[in-house]
Amino acid sequence: MVSHTSLAHRRGTTTLTVAGPDGTPLPHRDVVVAQRDHAFRFGCTGFDADRTFAAQWLGLFNTATLPFYWGQFEPVRGLPETARLRAAAEWFAGRGVQVKGHPLAWHTETAPWLDELTTAEVLPAQLARIDREVREFAGLIGAWDVINEVVIMPIFDRYPNGLTRACRALGRIPLVRHVFEAARAADPTATLLLNDFDLSAAYECLIEGLLEAGVRIDALGLQSHMHQGYWGEERTLATIERFARYGLPLHFTETTLVSGALMPAHIEDLNDYKVPAWPSTPEGESRQADELERHYRTLFGHPSVQAVTYWGLPDGGWLNAPSGLLRADGSPKPAYEALHSLVRGEWWLPPTRMTTNARGELTVTAFHGDYDLTVEDRVVQFSIT
Repeated sequence: MVSHTSLAHRRGTTTLTVAGPDGTPLPHRDVVVAQRDHAFRFGCTGFDADRTFAAQWLGLFNTATLPFYWGQFEPVRGLPETARLRAAAEWFAGRGVQVKGHPLAWHTETAPWLDELTTAEVLPAQLARIDREVREFAGLIGAWDVINEVVIMPIFDRYPNGLTRACRALGRIPLVRHVFEAARAADPTATLLLNDFDLSAAYECLIEGLLEAGVRIDALGLQSHMHQGYWGEERTLATIERFARYGLPLHFTETTLVSGALMPAHIEDLNDYKVPAWPSTPEGESRQADELERHYRTLFGHPSVQAVTYWGLPDGGWLNAPSGLLRADGSPKPAYEALHSLVRGEWWLPPTRMTTNARGELTVTAFHGDYDLTVEDRVVQFSIT
């Protein structure tokens, strides 16, 4: 198995010519270079509870995932909550954050009124929903989880829903083709993901079938909820290598580690675990910080991984688990500090004084991302890619 620890794939070099207002190069001139953003997508959910702690959120992340669960977004047919999501998307975009929508199609939390439709009517309704949302948010939301957890979709039997019926009738590959084509037509510039928690060979077979059928997928979404314990570097790297062979960027779309008691191993569906209270503990917080740092080092260290999204900034989110990086009162856990020391410390270029050469040139080697160069009273932006 290949180990990627040098981070050379995350760094680049660019040579700039620093000139005065009249275009004349400025030799031997002191300038200050400072990083503004990472090219790597360090993401987090941007749900209401996450935005409550805006300063902590913006101090760490550059990509927000917004909730487009159809059952919440349009519980009554024809009355979508577009304005609410647009306000959230504009809030993030106005602060230089890239925005992603999650998900456009999912059998869980789908629109309840689909149950009233015939199986033949479900797909047109689903495609119309995709077309409406993607067109409405084009230019504001640049990436979408187009379809979520499709491996289990046609055999899902926990409760009846319209999309499972459609998937059974059509088959997985035709359904995925339809929803991807609808999203692509609505915004050809968007990054479109296939996303799943089932990282077994079944997901690989689905991906291979889709690629052989000519379905264009921009990135593969891999969920890594670790409520039952940290995967460890070996399992994480093995998972990356299995899916990297398709030549598509990998996005770890949903990552969690708990800072309390671990969920029992016998729980198969994480949603089945319901306890009166699930507290964070000092011992658990120390463990969470160590495991989170190790997990992010593993992901950032592999060239196939393009993004990782932490699922919930404060405690009390999904499953009421102590999986946040902040406690419920907003105070940072050791895990927040550990991740911050990587993203805005070890992997970050702070304001740094540099000097141009005799030709007014400046060579900068740093992490891929966006930078400010300050010379005298002027600020110029540049990127390293």
